[in-house]
Amino acid sequence: MNMNSVELFAGAGGLALGVSLAGFEHSAVIELNSWAIETLTENKELGFPLLSAWPIQRCDVREFDYSTLGRDVDLVAGGPPCQPFSLGGKHGGHNDSRDMFPASVAVVRKLKPKAFLFENVPGLMRPSFTTYFQYTLLQLSYPEIIRKNGERWIDHLARLERHKTAGCTKGLSYRIVTRTLNAADYGVPQKRKRVFIVGFRSDLGMEWAFPSPTHSFDSLLHSQWISGDYWTQHALSSKKRPKVNPRHQKRVERLRMQSKSENLELSKKPWTTVRDVLSDLPDPRNRTQSALYKNHNFQPGAKVYPGHTGSPLEEPAKTLKAGDHGVPGGENMMVLDDGDVRYFTVREGARLQTFHDDYVFHGSWTETMRQLGNAVPVELGRIIADSIAKLLK
Repeated sequence: MNMNSVELFAGAGGLALGVSLAGFEHSAVIELNSWAIETLTENKELGFPLLSAWPIQRCDVREFDYSTLGRDVDLVAGGPPCQPFSLGGKHGGHNDSRDMFPASVAVVRKLKPKAFLFENVPGLMRPSFTTYFQYTLLQLSYPEIIRKNGERWIDHLARLERHKTAGCTKGLSYRIVTRTLNAADYGVPQKRKRVFIVGFRSDLGMEWAFPSPTHSFDSLLHSQWISGDYWTQHALSSKKRPKVNPRHQKRVERLRMQSKSENLELSKKPWTTVRDVLSDLPDPRNRTQSALYKNHNFQPGAKVYPGHTGSPLEEPAKTLKAGDHGVPGGENMMVLDDGDVRYFTVREGARLQTFHDDYVFHGSWTETMRQLGNAVPVELGRIIADSIAKLLK
């Protein structure tokens, strides 16, 4: 029997696709947002292979009847809404009604999966949320120690701390590790940092660590400014190449010195850049050519102003964010060879999130970019889920 999984807060399906690619079969794919459900359903109806057997459920994860699943669950995965902890949000944390970590703990308690995988924004770990983050980890570690009616969460935290320090081994418990990963370090063409929480049921006695990074910024700089392999690969003459970014000049000089002294070891592949993954797509302003690709429509209105600049072609993109024209920092824009800027098309954003070109997105540009900004890169999800799968097997 193949390993099975339950996907919570599925969104547009990034993490769910990665989990499927790792060999898990979804027993339920749960999402509440109507636009995201339309995206999942449309891809399933169009015959996108991985979605053909997905049991897509539109509902609140707190209302789904998990007793209908009918078998033990190997993995629970999902990305609880990040708005309560996002730097761009209202910073409500546990006081925000969108905080779904308590709901995630409840699902783990009900299903008792062999493992779980949750993802969220780095803001979850900033000082103002440190105590609540530790509280969340302890709840996931001991999901059967439930908060009592009328009990303050800080008092529940104290009970959990006492339980942990007492060394009690009875009941359901999980061994948890957490780490902030940069998607660019795993070949994703995007500098996207996210917190991942992975837990294994304690009775299984398993040892696990996050997969090691496979790509690096140093390797990219070396291929561009020392070996020149990057420019040869893209057939860019010296006249068409940009200059070294002043912010990277000292780092390039250090690499050059190490290269001359033969003390440079570059065991990792270069970071994947915007140019690497988008160079074969036609300019979306050419409607005839762009029509050959799904969701590759030009979106006008991109502007540069202080603090609002796009992603350069020669680096991984800035983190795609769940917003529209007003996204601070211009993360949803790209800087062209001539210095002009334009918004990423949905297809380009999908490539930056490592979705397959046949995967379509439902809704307006604003809505689909929101889905992409909330998604886990498919490839990063696959890498982590695959390492979990190998251990469970």
